[in-house]
Amino acid sequence: MGSVVRAVVQGAAAGAVATVPMSGVMLAAQRLGVMGTQPPERVTEEALGRAGADDTSEETQNLTASVAHVAFGAAGGATFALLRRRFVPPVPGAAQGVLFGLGVWALSYKGWMPALGILPPAERDRPGRQRTMIAAHLLYGGVLGAVESRLAGPAATG
Repeated sequence: MGSVVRAVVQGAAAGAVATVPMSGVMLAAQRLGVMGTQPPERVTEEALGRAGADDTSEETQNLTASVAHVAFGAAGGATFALLRRRFVPPVPGAAQGVLFGLGVWALSYKGWMPALGILPPAERDRPGRQRTMIAAHLLYGGVLGAVESRLAGPAATG
């Protein structure tokens, strides 16, 4: 397997793994009543509505949202792995991942989700949801960086 393909596969695996504890933070915050609707559910509802499938059952929507969230996490992991091989700062993978996770949060909650009308911009959203999502993305990034670095081994760090 080529080094780029290997990086994408390892990064995607690390991203999928990192999505699990991230989701745990999100679910805990929802149980505490600070989240409102989960962002992956909002994205899924919006996508199904735009596709004309807004009569989809709640069970199917929840499953679709979960699968989409893990797939988005895996895609983020693949992107992280490719970036890390191109621009390797002299800091541990977990620290690189934390910065990456914060960047994903900013692009999502200050960028494409408000632009598409899915959620309000972060500064106008529920404070509890945004605090939770920042914490969840920091955790995602830290786990992503640590797992991806471990999978990649020393060859990926120069």
